[in-house]
Amino acid sequence: MPGCFDALSAKLVADAGFKVTFMSGFAVSAARLGLPDTGLISFAEMLDSLRNCASGAARIPLIGDGDTGYGNALNVQRTVVEYARAGAAAVMIEDQVSPKKCGHTRGKLVIAREEARMKIRAAVDARHDADILILARTDARAVHGFDEALDRCRDFETEGADIIFLEAPENELEMRRFCEAMRKPCMANMVPGGKTPILPPKELQGIGYKLALYPVVLMSAAIAAMQAALVALRPESKKVFPPSVLFAELQQVVGFPEYWERETRYKASD
Repeated sequence: MPGCFDALSAKLVADAGFKVTFMSGFAVSAARLGLPDTGLISFAEMLDSLRNCASGAARIPLIGDGDTGYGNALNVQRTVVEYARAGAAAVMIEDQVSPKKCGHTRGKLVIAREEARMKIRAAVDARHDADILILARTDARAVHGFDEALDRCRDFETEGADIIFLEAPENELEMRRFCEAMRKPCMANMVPGGKTPILPPKELQGIGYKLALYPVVLMSAAIAAMQAALVALRPESKKVFPPSVLFAELQQVVGFPEYWERETRYKASD
């Protein structure tokens, strides 16, 4: 499940044949604000980006990063409903203290276990009036240890969450214990340089995961390519331009041929 951050990246994921994509809060914050994923981006900005991503990935389901739900349990319910209206197939709600932090960076804090449970209960209740799934996430591993994180995942499952996500397990044994303890589908988060071992998809499936998220792979590749192109573009540079698509292919990707074909249908005759 590659992470997307705008309509174009979401469209590329769908065009590449993936069955699902995920709007990454880390990547949206970076692309939209040029700022770190530390709770600086607002609900309205995330919702606007979600609409764009859902439009780009119209052929496949999209999971939206709902962060902490942007407030208390009632804010969570609004987030669930509005994400559903914007086109998300599922919304991820986490138990961090606001402002939240990226799951694989330092300085995280989590809300009390009972409050976290109530937020997921509120999300599940809101789901009854919206066509959307609830992905429940805990970041308690970094704060209170693995066992507390696993207990929270059990709470989320009891409350009716559809997908469970224990963020940043630190070894393969923890990953396996998590999946074995859950009855609902589990998600793994593959962040190179993060706290969780990077395992091939087949190994993740063998452990018991149903979803493997790669939240920043497209963002990282795009940054590397743009930086290389900018270096090569400087007058004094002797660097070769990195690989890029031809203008004709770029037109194809963004849909010019389809536009031109549709345009002819409504062209007035002389």
